Amino acid sequence: MLENTTEVTVDTLLGEVAIRMGQKYRFVTVTCLDGGDYHEIFYHFDRDYQLVNLRLLLTKGNTLPSITGVFAAAVIVENELQDLFGIKVTDLSIDYGGRLLLAEGAPQAPLNKTRAAEAGTKMEVIEKSTPQGAVAPTEEVAK
Repeated sequence: MLENTTEVTVDTLLGEVAIRMGQKYRFVTVTCLDGGDYHEIFYHFDRDYQLVNLRLLLTKGNTLPSITGVFAAAVIVENELQDLFGIKVTDLSIDYGGRLLLAEGAPQAPLNKTRAAEAGTKMEVIEKSTPQGAVAPTEEVAK
């Protein structure tokens, strides 16, 4: 778990974001992870070189409120969430409708695990070369 992280819900997100604005934090970015049935979304803020984070678990199929009404700079990353993970973000100040990064005919939500599985992506374990006598680590690579 990230340090300095506060758990939020869809209902508390905008209030917590507004608190960060009032405390003079700067919006940095959003990180999204596909957890299978849900997305784990981290909002990152900075003040005086100290990061604080908000963590939200969003069940797939649910909508996410935009924070662009508080931090306009979130417009790009929230559109990326729509393009790459298929998350519907409501009340975006500028909504590219899933076409900020993806061209017409591109796979929908390409970073979702279900999308990768549909594409037939396989993981194979390979060995790395190591110095003599050392234990060889393994690594998964996509093919």
